[in-house]
Amino acid sequence: MREGNPANPANPANPANHRTARTARATRSTGAAMDAVDRRLLAELQQDARLSYNELSRRVSLSPPAVAERVRWLEADGVISGYHAHVDLTRAGLPVTALVQIQCYGPRCVLRDPAVAQWPEVLQLHRVTGGACCALLVAVPTMADFEALIDRLAAYGQPASSMILSSPVPWRPVTPPDH
Repeated sequence: MREGNPANPANPANPANHRTARTARATRSTGAAMDAVDRRLLAELQQDARLSYNELSRRVSLSPPAVAERVRWLEADGVISGYHAHVDLTRAGLPVTALVQIQCYGPRCVLRDPAVAQWPEVLQLHRVTGGACCALLVAVPTMADFEALIDRLAAYGQPASSMILSSPVPWRPVTPPDH
């Protein structure tokens, strides 16, 4: 395609490069209106969140200002909620990992105590359905530390744990559905 062709994704005259913020805000509020370029941006950022707007623009065939604007929209809409480093727990000194479910209800529930979410051993805390009210992903240096954590959690209800032996899929990029 020639650069002057309005259909060329790299052409500044291409309307896909310059949607107005008002239009984008109206169509992006539910996340359902993400287009193929947005999905490509998400895929690239999930693989390497340190990419510059210039490099992203080359990879998705948009101008750097258009890429910056789209990334800001994705951040403002909450699609991109942050940028994080993936940490190897074993190499970081936390080789003992487990999923812990707790059967607790009422005023003693883990979910009602905001301090639990701040415990350094608690990596994730989820409200779940089924016999337990919540599930935690925890990581500690030793089995003695894990035992102490279970004892602390027992004050809230009955904990049941599953040790993580390995993680064949430790993390996967999110692929939003096409609509």
